[in-house]
Amino acid sequence: MEQPADSRNETLSDEKALPVGSAHEDGSGAGESDALSRGRNSMKTALGAVVIALLMIFSYAVGWRHSAQHATASASAGRVLYWVDPMHPDYKSDHPGIAPDCGMQLEPVYTEAPESTAASPLGPAAIGIDSEKQQLFGIRVAAVEKTAGKETLRLLGRVVPEDRRVYRVDAGSEGYILETYNDSFGELVKKDQKLAIFYGPDYLPVASGFLAATVGVPGPRNDAYHTEPRAGAVYAQGYSSLQGYTDRLRNLGMSDEQLKEIAKSHKLPQDIDIVSPVDGFILSRNITPGQHFGRGLEFYRIADLSHVWILADIFGSEAQNIRPGAVARVTLSDRRQTFVAHVSNVLPQVDAETRTLKLRLEADNPGFALRPDMFVDVELPVTMPGLTVPVDALIDSGREQRVFVERSTGVFEPRQVQTGLRFGDRVEIVHGLAEGERVVNEGTFLVDSESRLKSAAQAPTQQPH
Repeated sequence: MEQPADSRNETLSDEKALPVGSAHEDGSGAGESDALSRGRNSMKTALGAVVIALLMIFSYAVGWRHSAQHATASASAGRVLYWVDPMHPDYKSDHPGIAPDCGMQLEPVYTEAPESTAASPLGPAAIGIDSEKQQLFGIRVAAVEKTAGKETLRLLGRVVPEDRRVYRVDAGSEGYILETYNDSFGELVKKDQKLAIFYGPDYLPVASGFLAATVGVPGPRNDAYHTEPRAGAVYAQGYSSLQGYTDRLRNLGMSDEQLKEIAKSHKLPQDIDIVSPVDGFILSRNITPGQHFGRGLEFYRIADLSHVWILADIFGSEAQNIRPGAVARVTLSDRRQTFVAHVSNVLPQVDAETRTLKLRLEADNPGFALRPDMFVDVELPVTMPGLTVPVDALIDSGREQRVFVERSTGVFEPRQVQTGLRFGDRVEIVHGLAEGERVVNEGTFLVDSESRLKSAAQAPTQQPH
């Protein structure tokens, strides 16, 4: 069906006009897109401003709260005296800042608040350290414990002769030495071994009387010069006379062996024998052949070393836990030889230089392995009684010992104590603490420094009475 010409012309004209209309619509869409982008950017800017404002308000609130808390804490503690280096409390500053040596923030030191000072019975050296600072500085506490266990004291001992087994051979009269025999210093001699001979004019008349008495007293002899006791006045008088001469010769220095020889041979001796009274070692020798001597001269000093003493230095705190009869082990380090010794006593004398006491032990000496003035190692087990604390809890200034006791949570007070034995990492407390109390055992010197600083700060305010 054919359309009218006019209609076809209108349609054609419309088709030809369509591109012009499309171009107009595209220009309008681009404008709207630019406007939308500008709107979005404005919204982002506004949101950013709001977030920044909220952050500023939050920071201000947090800072205000921290300042209020700090102001409250400062008000409760008092005014600031000075600032100190937390790692080196000796460094002080009159203003806040950074420590020059470690770069840490200086910590303020406050005066004590009047309320807490009035309510607290603590001493002027007591300090308060909160839990945060305790964790920061590594401050730890430990309980005072009652412990019981054995530890071994290791001592250096010196061998000495037992004084009850040391014998002196003295001159009972004057005379002179004729000869000596194997009597050098340190020589091992046997009982009744002849060491020397001498002449003495005082012996002859007494020896003559002894010889006459032995002949004049009748009856059998049981020891070559003594006779068996018998009844009768004559016999009693003769026996008494013989005993008197025997005692006088012994007093002059004649040995029993020579008395027996005189009684047996019925002859007067030309000289007098000096013999050893015991098996032992010659500790001193004071004679030579041809030497004239007077009454009372010490010829020899001889020690029986079958049983010896061992002396060791100990402190008074150690001595109070040592009991007589305790068993110790004695070792010769060069020979790896051991002996068993027993505690005899703790001597009361104090060495003026070392301020120590002497511990005396007794030991058998088979084979005479222990010689005078020989050094030995002594191991003595002792029981550790009483209260103990870690060694690190103790501050020893030389003049006194003290610990820091936790009076309450975060409050520490110095207390002077008296110490006893030290065993490993613990020390005995004789006086000053009670079982269950808690003391600082880590960071002790830091707490001590804070306490000293506080005491120094309060010292100028104290008025003399």
